[in-house]
Amino acid sequence: MTRWVDQYIRNEEQQARVLQVDKLAAAFAERAAKHDREGSFPFDNFADLREAGYLKLTVPRMYGGEEISLYEMVMLQERLAYGDGSTALAVGWHMGQMLHLRTSRKWQEPVFADLCAAVVQSGAMINTFASEAASGSPSRGGRPETTATAVEGGWLISGRKTFSTLSPILDRFVVSAYIPAEDNVAEFLVSRGEQVSLIETWDTLGMRATGSHDVVLDQAFVPAAHRLAGKGTDDGAGWLLHIPACYLGIALAARDYALSFANSYKPGQMDKPIASIPSVQHSIGQMELELRTTHTMLYTIADRWDRETDNRPALKADLGLAKYVVTNNAIRIVDLAMRIVGGTSLSRQNPLERYYRDVRAGLHNPPMDNVVIQNLAATALSEFE
Repeated sequence: MTRWVDQYIRNEEQQARVLQVDKLAAAFAERAAKHDREGSFPFDNFADLREAGYLKLTVPRMYGGEEISLYEMVMLQERLAYGDGSTALAVGWHMGQMLHLRTSRKWQEPVFADLCAAVVQSGAMINTFASEAASGSPSRGGRPETTATAVEGGWLISGRKTFSTLSPILDRFVVSAYIPAEDNVAEFLVSRGEQVSLIETWDTLGMRATGSHDVVLDQAFVPAAHRLAGKGTDDGAGWLLHIPACYLGIALAARDYALSFANSYKPGQMDKPIASIPSVQHSIGQMELELRTTHTMLYTIADRWDRETDNRPALKADLGLAKYVVTNNAIRIVDLAMRIVGGTSLSRQNPLERYYRDVRAGLHNPPMDNVVIQNLAATALSEFE
């Protein structure tokens, strides 16, 4: 079958990676329902990703990685989410942050080099834990209640982080913490140890297998060298496009399920499948309208980010727009797919039921819809200052 989405593959190297990722996604799809039902973390999927070398794709070549573009990362993340949204979203935080650290060079180079070596050699991963119950998401500007106190040779960090995706599997992670002595917020690279505990709180409507539990730090020691610089080049946060790519993959899976159903289901005395019914064709057309608009938006802005290296900070409004359009269109695509399939789409045995729950999580990933709209307004008004 010739797939419309394959038009975004540009060369043989990308084609080879897509074929590899499609095989991974097929395996993940077979496990997705079980992990979703149990709310269990898919260690098996991450073992496969590590074995396939996926985790090092966004690592710089100088440190043994593949240094793929944002465009290709978006493409591969969409393909992974086609099989399992939870796995794609979770690994996307690692993939995106490695790309961000590569382009911004915001960390001290020796610390970044050590991380890259761990990713390439042993399949280590990274994520930043910044959200807290009291202060909320850092994107909202809340100051963390987690604190860092200077001691000989480093820092002692105490606090509790929420929405800590990948927490069951990480041996190191970044936390934001307030330093009272400096009246300042900084980031620290923490190694997992006795002073770090995992509280299994993640029991949600959708994206149930991301392992986004609470992480508690009780006087966790961090060496002085692992207070992260927090400076570097402003890359416009293009790496966050891994988020809409994930929800687009879920929407594509829903669309394909609905098309397969419509082409094969013959209710009652019908001698043709329901795809022959004009109202069903109209719904399919609406799905295609949303899907093709969404792909064009996402891949165009990813390509611009790759090419316009000096203009990346100015792309923030468009990057946010891509997330807004993709996520909201993905929700509509899944809804249309369920309308085509009918009542059976509500069954826990039907993947559309999981897609429906998972795709809605995109509304709560950054940047939030209202922030995107505010940024677009500010960008427009700035033209008249």
